[in-house]
Amino acid sequence: MAMTFSLFVHMERFDPNQSHDEIYEQFIELCTMADAGGFEMIWVGEHHAMDFTIAPNPFVQIADLAHRTHRVRLGTSSIVAPFWHPIKAAGEAAITDIITGGRLELGIARGAYSFEYERLLPGLDAKEAGLRMRELVPTLRPLWAGNYTHDGHYWKFPKSSSAPKPLQDQGPPIWIAARDPASHKFAVESGCNVQVTPLGLGDEEVVSLMERFNTACANAPQVKRPKIMVCRHLFTGETEAELEQAGRDLSRFYCTFDAWFKNQRPVDHGIIEPMTDADCATLPQYAPEKMRANNIVGTPDEVITRLKQYEAWGYDQFSYWIDTGMSHAVKKKALARFIDRVLPAFA
Repeated sequence: MAMTFSLFVHMERFDPNQSHDEIYEQFIELCTMADAGGFEMIWVGEHHAMDFTIAPNPFVQIADLAHRTHRVRLGTSSIVAPFWHPIKAAGEAAITDIITGGRLELGIARGAYSFEYERLLPGLDAKEAGLRMRELVPTLRPLWAGNYTHDGHYWKFPKSSSAPKPLQDQGPPIWIAARDPASHKFAVESGCNVQVTPLGLGDEEVVSLMERFNTACANAPQVKRPKIMVCRHLFTGETEAELEQAGRDLSRFYCTFDAWFKNQRPVDHGIIEPMTDADCATLPQYAPEKMRANNIVGTPDEVITRLKQYEAWGYDQFSYWIDTGMSHAVKKKALARFIDRVLPAFA
């Protein structure tokens, strides 16, 4: 089957003078373009106290998108497992599934930012976050089925049922954000689809992630092979000047991402202290020429060629990560060009 496409999108705010309601309308515009343009899904993540990625509860945005879109499926990529009680996660997913008319896809991750951990669950680290995710995921389908009792390490509750029950039979498809082999193993053995991202690394990481997934599938022959989605930045341009600028923009984005991840830079009203040219120069792995080469940045024909390789490697879905720090006008133009010039090659 041909590889399908999704849009991975947040509200992102770098300018303190830009209002949040304006950014939300821009978010809606990109999503409705994806719906009308033939994308299969739209993914919205969960983040807290960070204007870099504004999405305190993706179910709220998905419920709104359900009434603004017509055919596209709508997914959480991802809710952060440690921040959710199983009963709350099951119930909110179920009501959102009803609101969307059965279009919900439920992505779940352990989370990535210590900045968020120290605010919502002080003392939490990545290892414990992963353990909490592995306890949460197996509770969801039993809660949707009903009359489930749980006696775990992190959560304990008497016989409970999701209220309401989801619209989709057996509940929304579940996706697990995976990177290391153990995460792939857990996802596949749990009957879940897999989401991966190479971040700023090159295609050797894209190949390696697929190898980890294939190994997990081979080691669990009793499980029906799930789907795998790869998420990464993409920019379709026409001129060399546009493509060079995209490399610079992605470099700045990844340097800022690195700063949030390290959690050492001042944050004021949800906006991190901007990275200077000198700051970025200390991160050569995110140099503009590397970000242009590693991410999918090119003319329509070049983008098609790169994506056909991803399809050949076995990816079921490519998620177009549109958060870049670029202006809304630039994002719109590039997305429209992708819809008009690239998507038809995968029809």
